[in-house]
Amino acid sequence: MSSSSAQGGGITRRLLSFVENTGNRLPDPVTLFAALTLLVMIISWIAAAQSLSVTHPGTGEEISAINLFSTENIRRLFVEMPKTFAGFPPLGLVLVAMLGIGVADKTGLIATALKGFMSKVPASLVTAALVLAGIMSSLAADAGYVVVIPLGAVLFHRVGRHPIAGLAAAFAGVSGGFSANLLLTALDPLLAGFTQSAAQLINPDYVVSATSNYYLMIALTPILTLTGVIVTEKIVEKHLGAYTPPADLEEENTDISESERRGLTAAIVAGLLTVGALALLVLPEGAPLRDAAGDFGPFYSSIVALMLFVFFIPGLVYGIVTKQIKRDRDVAGMTAESMSDMGAYIVLAFVAAHFIAMFSWSNLGSIVAISGANFLESIGFTGIPLLITFILVAAVINIFVGSASAKWAIMAPIFVPMLMQLGYAPELTQAAYRIGDSVTNILTPLLPYFPLIIIFARKYDRETGIGTILSAMTPYSIAFGLVGIAVLIVWILLGLPLGPEGPLHYNPS
Repeated sequence: MSSSSAQGGGITRRLLSFVENTGNRLPDPVTLFAALTLLVMIISWIAAAQSLSVTHPGTGEEISAINLFSTENIRRLFVEMPKTFAGFPPLGLVLVAMLGIGVADKTGLIATALKGFMSKVPASLVTAALVLAGIMSSLAADAGYVVVIPLGAVLFHRVGRHPIAGLAAAFAGVSGGFSANLLLTALDPLLAGFTQSAAQLINPDYVVSATSNYYLMIALTPILTLTGVIVTEKIVEKHLGAYTPPADLEEENTDISESERRGLTAAIVAGLLTVGALALLVLPEGAPLRDAAGDFGPFYSSIVALMLFVFFIPGLVYGIVTKQIKRDRDVAGMTAESMSDMGAYIVLAFVAAHFIAMFSWSNLGSIVAISGANFLESIGFTGIPLLITFILVAAVINIFVGSASAKWAIMAPIFVPMLMQLGYAPELTQAAYRIGDSVTNILTPLLPYFPLIIIFARKYDRETGIGTILSAMTPYSIAFGLVGIAVLIVWILLGLPLGPEGPLHYNPS
């Protein structure tokens, strides 16, 4: 490494030591939500005792704070507990999607597809392909971290470039570009569920589609890819300097075996046939996934169910061809294992569901939203400056709380209703959150995979530490943030829809 890199790493290391120590003092998200639920109950008791109320600007109805410690609400908490949990919108959506993605992941299909994609790319396009593969890997985030990032270092080393730069480019795509994709991922229905729950604090009939940010996410994919290429080749590689490999460095085998090749070919064919079969449910006149007027509303509402088959069937075929699946019990075991991997999320969903439900019962969400919207409107802080500030707030919080769903479960009940009162659609608030949430993933040592990134890097540079990675990733974070904000501003100014069902504006009346 160059001396400038080492010095920069030292400065960064001291700064991040504070961030890491502070972040490590935060409780586990499950504990955090439990504490927040208790806090909401206490605040509701105080607010109700003070007769706190606001007037709904749309209906003129007076909304008063409700004491959650009342006999009626304590009874409601226990009686409706199973219903509150089972009815939590993101829960079923995510688990259904993961049944299919889990099989594709456990059989090795996703890892092989990523290796196959990268092996066909010319040397001149390695950087672009690597960043793009990283962005696309959010279809199965774990596969991106454990396959694409080390593969990036290997590929750069093979073509005579600094392997840490390849690792950084892949890391930027996998984690910094997490919200962008050319396809829908499990994150789309997950965030949409939280957004819908928050929007229904203001409008009980409001529905947020899983495709609500799809157009914007598609547009961000090539833009972030190009940004990643420029940062890698113009900044990061120059910063890292010339590379001298350790004497004991061993080459990694990134070749695809004949069995994997046959499995991948069969999976691609199966995938195309699956998409074709599903298209018959959507495209013909009077198809089951079109409504009586011929519109595609049922199709958009079925995206999660369709994702199950699009991933499950190719994963099944791949597993059979590569002999990862020899009997039906193997498939059942893989789906069970994928559900086991979601255990932490299920527990988090239980406490988050009750936090959001009780926040709704208390009317505090509506009171804060309406009061906050009135205040912002009175000081003239609205429009694009407000959205940019919101993005920056999400980016800063992300350094301390890495889970996109955990943060959004906390932030959505406040910001979605507040911005709705100012005329901004929940889908727009969600899009702004996604931009802010993703760009600082690569800067926080609290990211669960951050230690793994350091281990990957130390194969090529034994002195790699937190500061080394952070000094390499900071340019990506800044560039991705600026580009994401710029794209969103252009989107708003041009009045473009965020997705098939992704409006920019909401009429509070």
